[in-house]
Amino acid sequence: MRTILTIASCLITAVALVTPSTVQAKEATLTGKITCAKCELKLEKDCATVIVVKEGGKDTLYYFDEKSHNANHAVVCKTGKEGTVTGTLSEKDGKKYIAVTKVVFKK
Repeated sequence: MRTILTIASCLITAVALVTPSTVQAKEATLTGKITCAKCELKLEKDCATVIVVKEGGKDTLYYFDEKSHNANHAVVCKTGKEGTVTGTLSEKDGKKYIAVTKVVFKK
């Protein structure tokens, strides 16, 4: 019985160490320039909708998730527009993302 508990304990510890920690996503509203990371910013090989936000005196890019990119990209591909984006923030592979729930372009 003691051996079974020791093995179970080791397995639980191993799973906890191997499983990546998840960062809780948070809701946010970002204001800045909504544009294309390929066509205007020349940062990507493929078109990607981003919002460029000033944070701490420097530009920070938030990439739209795929669904948000598809819904909003045609408006900003060649020339970006100022606007506000609301959605859920996350980070993956060193890039910041936003799952957009609302986009408002300045007129």
